Amino acid sequence: MQFTTRPEIKGTFGVVASTHWIASAVGMKILEAGGSAADAAAAMGFALHVVEPHLNGPLGDMPLIWRGAGDDAPQVLCGQGTAPAGATIAHYHAEGLDKVPGSGLLATVIPGAFGAWMALLRDHGKLSLRAILEPAIYYARHGHPTLPRVAATIDGLADFFRDEWPTSAETWMPAGSAPEAWSLMRNPELADTWERLLSEAEAVSGREAQIDAARHAFYEGFIAEAIDGWMRDACVMDASGARHKGVLTGQDMAGWTETWETPLSIDYEGWTVWKAGMWSQGPSLLQALRLLDGSGIADMDSRGADFVHTVTEAMKLSFADREAYYGDPLHSKIPTDVLLSREYGDTRRSLLGAKASLEQRPGRIDGFAHQAEAAIARAKASEEASGGGVGAGEPTMAHLSEKRGDTVHIDVIDQWGNSVSATPSGGWLQSSPVVPGLGMPLNSRAQMFWLQDGLPTSLAPGRRPRTTLSPSMAQAPDGTRHAFGTPGGDQQDQWQLMLFLRMVHSGMNLQESIDAPLFNTAHFQGSFDPRPVRPGHLMVEPAFGEAVIAELRARGHDLEVAEPWTVGRLTAACRTPEGMLKAAATPRLMQAYAVGR
Repeated sequence: MQFTTRPEIKGTFGVVASTHWIASAVGMKILEAGGSAADAAAAMGFALHVVEPHLNGPLGDMPLIWRGAGDDAPQVLCGQGTAPAGATIAHYHAEGLDKVPGSGLLATVIPGAFGAWMALLRDHGKLSLRAILEPAIYYARHGHPTLPRVAATIDGLADFFRDEWPTSAETWMPAGSAPEAWSLMRNPELADTWERLLSEAEAVSGREAQIDAARHAFYEGFIAEAIDGWMRDACVMDASGARHKGVLTGQDMAGWTETWETPLSIDYEGWTVWKAGMWSQGPSLLQALRLLDGSGIADMDSRGADFVHTVTEAMKLSFADREAYYGDPLHSKIPTDVLLSREYGDTRRSLLGAKASLEQRPGRIDGFAHQAEAAIARAKASEEASGGGVGAGEPTMAHLSEKRGDTVHIDVIDQWGNSVSATPSGGWLQSSPVVPGLGMPLNSRAQMFWLQDGLPTSLAPGRRPRTTLSPSMAQAPDGTRHAFGTPGGDQQDQWQLMLFLRMVHSGMNLQESIDAPLFNTAHFQGSFDPRPVRPGHLMVEPAFGEAVIAELRARGHDLEVAEPWTVGRLTAACRTPEGMLKAAATPRLMQAYAVGR
């Protein structure tokens, strides 16, 4: 029996896993109350807004994958908001900008997560909206233990909050200074917001009608009005080093809606893997599997240098295509069928060499070659990038800086076999000032757009940014259904790929796959301000051992050895055809937890 840091949770009633133990406990409470996976996931999501405010918030965004118990395949719920009507390249250029700031009001897209949660509850939930929101209200009102990383993030921004974002200072530093680690943190303004929303929702009868009323209060009622009124006059410091007004309006919010979509999928070694569309980075995992199919990966030791090298080189190629070709397919022509085809994967597999590549190598696709050249040029221009301004970027790797973290992730399977994999993010406390009267900051997802015309990721009104958020589902040859994911920006699909390969080829269970040492590369163009590029970079955990690390250096990788147990925040859950439920969560950062019975 292989030692694991935690048991793989097993049962038949229900399992939950998330990046914070309180959220996982909330999810189990909802399942015990007769709620579905939809109810549990939503309650966990709202709780995570409270207990991990440096990683996500109510005005953020979220892709989610849902699979009903009787469904042959899952559906994707897109809670990724679009660029506002005023978000044009011309406007940003007129503001003296050549890139979207990594923080502040111009970095904001329409908040999408709330609408997605409401759609999930309306279509697949069982419990009242009050039951879903009450745990979040409780922790916002009565307090929760301040994570050390939350305290450190606020402390690092304390002077900036006081001088430039006073509403954030009032919310996150009510005593005038940053909270101490593990002290009780409260957000009474957020609790008041949710109580008012419930009051307006409960003015009508019927569960679905109340959910619709809550959505109306958010996108057309008092929440939208508060955002609209504030944005008309607010002019705040952002990552560009200057003060700017935003362009988001109440009209933008009223005109947006979440959508149910068909996921993208491929077959691999008898498994089926599903991801969100080309507006996410999810297809990069599918592309990597196409490259690795036939590479000999099945025969490699998943803790060995051959495995690390081969997976890394495959990820470099799939992420190069991400930068060249991915974007919102409703606004740009995306060569999806080519990118996910076996033939294209076969062609690209020949590029997996014995040495680490230092080049950006997107594929050349007929009719799209100019996009490949443009991606290479952007990466070249960013190689020397450094700094990003206060609050810039997405929190992606907690061990790199005490001001950073990841985002959050949720996996749930209920007693009926319904499953959810969701990755809420955006609206973290360092992204934007708190909107007065609401207790929540806006998101900064617009920083993923480029201020250049003619790209699938060019800024344009109504377009979705190509997000890094990337939940996963898969089905094994025996019919076992899997839900998994991780926070981590550009690293999400890298760490998920390792988890998946270890389950498929190494016979590891969920917890073994998560506990095994992890790695990632920052070789390709980063998604967040300042969009860095680190050719040949490879970060590994020291648990791979000195011999493996030395071999990787010899193969030309620019190696960075992380601190022990610091890479990745994976969680996972699955259900066998017999009805056995399993779940697991990473011990890294000592926050994530799986619960079930």
